[in-house]
Amino acid sequence: MRYFINLGYNGANYHGWQNQPNAISVQETIEKALTVLLQTPTKIVGAGRTDAGVHALQMVAHFDTDIFFDSTALVFKLNSFLPNDIVIHYIYEVSPNAHARFDATSRTYHYKITQQKNPFVHGLAFEMYLPLNVDEMNRATKLLLDHNDFQCFSKSHTDVKTYYCDISEAYWNVENGFLIFTITADRFLRNMVRAIVGTMVNIGLGKTSLEQLHQILNSKDRSEAGFSAPACGLYLTHINYPEQIKPKL
Repeated sequence: MRYFINLGYNGANYHGWQNQPNAISVQETIEKALTVLLQTPTKIVGAGRTDAGVHALQMVAHFDTDIFFDSTALVFKLNSFLPNDIVIHYIYEVSPNAHARFDATSRTYHYKITQQKNPFVHGLAFEMYLPLNVDEMNRATKLLLDHNDFQCFSKSHTDVKTYYCDISEAYWNVENGFLIFTITADRFLRNMVRAIVGTMVNIGLGKTSLEQLHQILNSKDRSEAGFSAPACGLYLTHINYPEQIKPKL
């Protein structure tokens, strides 16, 4: 039987989502908990990857098991067993061929910038105290919607077959004292959102013009784009699936 897990995490203490040899990951931490509680080796497959220090309000993963369990009870046990920076929201059964990664139709990220010193958001947002031209940054985001090749925002030497992404929304707004960038696409390249944010901040500071952004997008060269914004401000906030594999809560 296959199950989807809906979960969230503060990524500050993890070297990203995905398992790796010499560093602790969110995936490894959850797999160890499931293995103990189900009393059988259990692997999970995530809907995507997040880099070291990146957070998720919603991540989805799937796992297979023949062990019978009560979903509500397992969620309670996992939340008791896991560290405080990982939370399991719910678990539900799906068809055997449902796939957390390949069936996802879109993903949404938020990037948070705080423009005033606040000790209660330190490490949870990019602290940028210089004034930013948000209107110009929003004009810049509209240019993203006219493109589909984002190699210029991809981490160099990434093993991908294509740099094409379909961005369906991208905009900045001010919310609860934060400047928040929202972006939704069918897929994202490694470091893509943070590179976009760094470039947009340079536009907001007047260091990069809209004409230069055109040139950056057409260059397919990461070195032409802006800096990579800090990981602490990036949140995976939503993963969308077809109706037939959404939970019936």
